[in-house]
Amino acid sequence: MEEKVIRSAVCHSARLSIAPMMDWTDRHCRVFHRLMTRRALLYTEMVTAPAIIHGDRHRLLDYDAADHPVALQLGGSDPAELEAATRIAADWGYDEINLNVGCPSDRVQSGCFGAVLMKTPDLVAECVGRMIAASPVEVTVKCRIGVDDQMPEQVLPDFLDRMRAAGIRRVTIHARKAWLQGLSPRENRDIPPLDYPLVHRMKQDFPDLHLSINGGIADMDAVRDHLQVMDGVMVGRAAYHQPWDILGGADRLWGDRPPFEAPDQVAQAMRPYILSHLAAGGRLHQITRHMLGLFHGMAGARGWKRTLSEGASKGGIEVYDAALRQVTQLAA
Repeated sequence: MEEKVIRSAVCHSARLSIAPMMDWTDRHCRVFHRLMTRRALLYTEMVTAPAIIHGDRHRLLDYDAADHPVALQLGGSDPAELEAATRIAADWGYDEINLNVGCPSDRVQSGCFGAVLMKTPDLVAECVGRMIAASPVEVTVKCRIGVDDQMPEQVLPDFLDRMRAAGIRRVTIHARKAWLQGLSPRENRDIPPLDYPLVHRMKQDFPDLHLSINGGIADMDAVRDHLQVMDGVMVGRAAYHQPWDILGGADRLWGDRPPFEAPDQVAQAMRPYILSHLAAGGRLHQITRHMLGLFHGMAGARGWKRTLSEGASKGGIEVYDAALRQVTQLAA
């Protein structure tokens, strides 16, 4: 019964999730995002299974307790390694373990995991089966609709069917193909056309699966439109570059009142965390690089961004306060 309650709670949070993004959704970014939404599901950056097995586990897996609900995304293609990494990560208390079957970057392809795994669904099924056996929390998958010359209309339903047979009950689908040859990772985020209707049909064809849609979703109106069909929506770059626009009112999706009424309140609420980080020897830029878009489209936004971009790499809290004055003085 307890496992079912936990799974239901995380599924409920997956109504809106923030995509795992390499070099972006680190622990500082997640603290910032969590201030704006108590309910949305947050993800780590992708961490490879070998790194967890052989590397600095505390550096790779530690997170702030306030991050919950939070999911760990793993990268890998060796079932034994993924099982071992999942067992290790279990001690950290993540709410979900996710397998990356969607990243098209060169370094991911060279390791034979990420989007290239769409070509080997039997291997993915073996991987997730081993992960499920090792995990005390739900194991999920994030995938593409296909890669290269695959026909998504054929590949995607077959992939979902195999995942379901392996024990997966929740999948996030990036509604683009990945072209592993000829397009850069950045181009793979924009050039392959989005096929939302195909992903919507998957929800109709697999009503027992919890399916989220990802890719090109830029505002809350689009989030609400997709939620008319899908169980969940995952937002990536828009939530990072325009965090207040996406997360400032996100908790209304659950009928809750948002934690803050304005972005300057978020900036003030981040100040104690920043001071603690600086006192521990950290640098201001490590946090504020994730906050540059907080005042997107508002008076003073350019001054906020310029002050932090120019001064945060060397300065301290005085730089942060000066940046905040760029916004609050105009608002007054």
